[in-house]
Amino acid sequence: MKSSLRRLLNQSKNPPIPLGDSASRSRGLSFNLGAGRGDRETFMRQYGMSGTLYGIISLLAESSATPTWRLFKKPPVDGRRRYTPADGSSDQRIEVVQHAAIQLWNCPNDFHSGFEFREGSQQHEELTGETFWVLDTEVGFPTSMWYVRPDRMEPIPHPDKYLVGWIYTGPTGEQVPLKTSEVILEKRPDPLDPYRGAGPVASIMPNIQQQRYATEYQRNLFLNGADPGGVITVPNHMNEREFDELIDRWRESHRGVARAGHVGVLEDGMTWMPSTTTNKDMEYANLRLSNRDELREAWRIHKTMMGTSDDVNRASAQTGEEVFVAWQQVPRLNRRRDTLNSKLLPLFGQSGVGVEFDYDDPSPINAESAALEMSQKATAAQTLVSAGFDPADVLEVVGLPKMNFVSVAPPPKPAAPVPDAAPTPEPGQADGIGSMDGMDEMQNSLSDFRKLSKKSVDYRDATEPGKSCGTCSMFQAPHGCSLVNGLIYPSDVCDRWTAKETKTSELSSLLRRVLSDGYVPIETGGRS
Repeated sequence: MKSSLRRLLNQSKNPPIPLGDSASRSRGLSFNLGAGRGDRETFMRQYGMSGTLYGIISLLAESSATPTWRLFKKPPVDGRRRYTPADGSSDQRIEVVQHAAIQLWNCPNDFHSGFEFREGSQQHEELTGETFWVLDTEVGFPTSMWYVRPDRMEPIPHPDKYLVGWIYTGPTGEQVPLKTSEVILEKRPDPLDPYRGAGPVASIMPNIQQQRYATEYQRNLFLNGADPGGVITVPNHMNEREFDELIDRWRESHRGVARAGHVGVLEDGMTWMPSTTTNKDMEYANLRLSNRDELREAWRIHKTMMGTSDDVNRASAQTGEEVFVAWQQVPRLNRRRDTLNSKLLPLFGQSGVGVEFDYDDPSPINAESAALEMSQKATAAQTLVSAGFDPADVLEVVGLPKMNFVSVAPPPKPAAPVPDAAPTPEPGQADGIGSMDGMDEMQNSLSDFRKLSKKSVDYRDATEPGKSCGTCSMFQAPHGCSLVNGLIYPSDVCDRWTAKETKTSELSSLLRRVLSDGYVPIETGGRS
């Protein structure tokens, strides 16, 4: 172990302690669960031997390769925060369209598209727990990228520098040394090996083999006439010729599905003793279902995503999709984003500084919740703008995109109304007395009678900025007043004008209500 002085003087980023040799690994079990080259090859071969495993791996690989990736400029780190919905829909980062890194990620080489590269890489990671990218560097930065089989890569540990490179073993056995700058490793950490990754296949190999053996047993059973077999006993000793003749005749008459059910004839006192174990006793159906569930549990896959619909309705299917995206797709995309930002971008030198990779959110859109959210945003924005806040700041606070703010003019003043002739009251209803409508009219008339006339308060057009009926504490939108009778317009004013007081407690309550509806603070930079 390094001394304290040596660790103090050491300016490199090497580990302070030895982390072990990758070549010496022991799982402490009667069989090896992984880490060797042959084991990783075995794990990858299971992809074509188990239908359940194929469905799980292909689902995860395709879903991880589907989202669109983008390159953004990093926002300045100035300590400021903004408020936006938790879904990050108000992402205001600047996208970088032309950059060598995003071009390499979308077209890694001349033989793989971006989707194929990401899908193949994810297959390796799901099967072995790790995926390797070998880079071809020209003119100072990577120009092509290839994913290679994990079983052909071996680390070169170092007691002080942790890792000095990798050895790639080709199909013909040739070994190619690679620098650490030429290899990018994305892995799920192995608790016993810091250099390699560990995948779920290692933990469920017995289940995969059990499922395959049960399938092969059933296949051989049908080839043998769908009969579990039995024993033929003979009273006398048979020589080799008689034994071979009996076997050949029995196979010719009874072996195979087409000969199932044929009557067998035995000679010379021979007897048939059927097997005591029947097909029903073996319970192959339950055995395969049990193994299928254990395979899904290793990847935490909801059965609706595998097409199992024995007890699934529309609601549970939508929930299963949402759970799959949140628990499976997003964590894998986050790991891939971390690999790109921390391992690939630094290889581009100064051009890789100040930018970051990110992906489009794959979460399914719920039309009902989206409409409700938009309605809540619009209501909150209208309330805050009416309270006097700047419209541009309000749009950023509630998470709405930038839009042109248009001031809505009040309706024009109507001409002075011409009084109509009073209708002749019916008997028993003079002056409106005797009906509910008449009572309401009388109450409204008494209320208006208590108000002042426009003439008595010198009602006129407003000329002084900030002093109008719209800013008066007695104004009742849209065209009313608690003091003056008649049709009141926000652009007018009278002698009884009183400034509208700002109720700080109400605005604070409004902001707390807006923020509690799902608008949480995040850093200026979009999705966290």
